[in-house]
Amino acid sequence: MPILRILLCAALLGALMHDATAAPITPSRDDEVIEVLPALPGGRAEARRVRQQLAQRPNDPALALAAAKAYLDQAHEQGDPRFAGMAMAAIDGWRDAASTPDDVLMMRATLQQYLHDFDASVGTLTTLIARGGAPRPQAWLTLATVRRVQGRYAESDAACAEVLRAGAAVHGNACIAENAALRGDQTRARAMFAALLADARQPATTRAWLTTSLAELEQRAGRPAAAEAAFRAALALDADPYTTLDYADFLIEQKRPAQALALLKGQARSDAVLLRLAIAGTQARAPGAAADAAEMRERIALANERPDAKVFHGREQAMFALQVDGDAARALELARGNVAQQREPLDLVVLAQAARASGRSEAIDAAQKLAADIGLVDARIKALR
Repeated sequence: MPILRILLCAALLGALMHDATAAPITPSRDDEVIEVLPALPGGRAEARRVRQQLAQRPNDPALALAAAKAYLDQAHEQGDPRFAGMAMAAIDGWRDAASTPDDVLMMRATLQQYLHDFDASVGTLTTLIARGGAPRPQAWLTLATVRRVQGRYAESDAACAEVLRAGAAVHGNACIAENAALRGDQTRARAMFAALLADARQPATTRAWLTTSLAELEQRAGRPAAAEAAFRAALALDADPYTTLDYADFLIEQKRPAQALALLKGQARSDAVLLRLAIAGTQARAPGAAADAAEMRERIALANERPDAKVFHGREQAMFALQVDGDAARALELARGNVAQQREPLDLVVLAQAARASGRSEAIDAAQKLAADIGLVDARIKALR
């Protein structure tokens, strides 16, 4: 998935491991295997060559960025955050932010955002922006996305305005429209998205991203027919992994798990895809549901060997606990931990669902209050009173 798409949609496909900031694991003996790392695209020989070059020239920005980009592309394509940790290691030749090249700082902020280290990403972006010089629309756009994910809409608005001032009109206006939609100003947001989509010069990938944003707006507005039409239109333009998973979540939400399974057929079995397969398969009582659930449970157990997994990836674990294991109490605990850091609409929906399933009225009230406090308007949350 292109980096820009992730930044604008703010829905990093969740993964269940967090390597870049995780606590170290100490082996009990010299020959103990802690983890088998994935290889760079091109095979092990290519990965070895890149590592050797980086060891010889750790302060070569072009080499470090090329390696980091290759690893990050793999993280997007396979949903494996270990690649993002390897990308971070590739740009580790600069420890002093003041002397770090601009492009390396931008990559570091992008990786921190990908790995859910949001405060660190904000700090890196602030350092980059403070340097002045040429307009920095990508830095402002990333900052707008991070602040949106944190539920800080006013700060996201300010960053969106800077994207516009930097000359990126399409992305700046889309950024503003997304925030308006989250606040429930749907009429304004629809009009802005319609105006952007009316420009026939927009490439298919851009039109697909805008249409997906419109689908999400309609989903939160409680208009499933309009949301489905937009999801289908977006996939017809560009069947990228983000929109595919987004539509699968919609189908699961609409109690159409068999269609979600059909949609996900053939997708790479990343953690995010496997989670939806397990949920949809359980709902549909599909033949492969037990195997998918067992594999996902094993991945969760493996991820939880990292002590911060539940903090950084509580949403996915909460979804599994609630919709596969039927453990509402555990789902609520995980969802509460998750929203302390990440507050996208799905995070709050999962919190409200877990609260309702647990039968705890005070937890439902707390979920509703959190949505109101950050300014999120979502019909799915309101329906869970």
